[in-house]
Amino acid sequence: MTRRQALGLFSLPFAGMRSSTAEARPLRIVCLDDGLTETLLMLGVSPVAIADREVWEKWVVEPRLPPDVADLGTLLEPNLEFLQQLRPDIILSMPYLEGIKPLLERVAPVTTIGLYTEAGQPYRRALEATRQLAGLVGKESEGEALIAATDAYLLEVRQQLAPLSARPIYVVSFLDPRNVRVYGAKSLFQEVFDRIGLSNAWTAETNYWGFSTVGIDGLATSSDARLAYLEPLPEGAGGTLTESPVWNAMPFVRNRSIMRLPAVLMFGALPSASRFARVLASAMTAEAAHG
Repeated sequence: MTRRQALGLFSLPFAGMRSSTAEARPLRIVCLDDGLTETLLMLGVSPVAIADREVWEKWVVEPRLPPDVADLGTLLEPNLEFLQQLRPDIILSMPYLEGIKPLLERVAPVTTIGLYTEAGQPYRRALEATRQLAGLVGKESEGEALIAATDAYLLEVRQQLAPLSARPIYVVSFLDPRNVRVYGAKSLFQEVFDRIGLSNAWTAETNYWGFSTVGIDGLATSSDARLAYLEPLPEGAGGTLTESPVWNAMPFVRNRSIMRLPAVLMFGALPSASRFARVLASAMTAEAAHG
């Protein structure tokens, strides 16, 4: 499949959206999980509110969040009075928020959908969530088109990156100039790696969310690994890093094998999987061109 064909598949959900007849009154959905929100948006459905819009703008980036989507405040302490005023038909939540579920249920029925669990496999769960959400909002054909488009695009990236796939890659987010989250088993990034034919340099155990928290010196487990780090960086981290003897001793620094990636939602669903594959492929191709 060519890149043009794969990109064409991504327009299918929107083509279906334009041709479908609008229901008398769409469901008023409040969505407390950004992975579920990005999936809804790709199905052509906007929630009336999400938690912490600033997090979306900084970490999710795309798809673009419509300006009329309300901000409920922080994830663990949403504004319940405002939530009541919104009069939602349904609240979409995640297992992480089970502690506040009784409070939410006073406002509207709550449906919990877990993309991240102890069992891992977030990609498979993202497929299931896509179908569940599509059924909820009457967009079944758009849901299947999104799944097909994502699978086709990841296959295309696999073919594109095959010549560049020999060396393993660490994928990290900086917590501060000395510590990182490094993503591995149970993470969405690992699932994308598996599908696009790349090796993860981090093979140690990870937590529920698919990452380990380590000092920078913990990234010396592979002598030929590349490093891909996600924006945004903590304030001042860049300058501090370049002055750090530990950082400068890392093999990927000495080999100049470092790739900067724009923000990607590490706890996302299918849209985040596609975005991660796209920005990583772009960085790897640019690195190869300058190599």
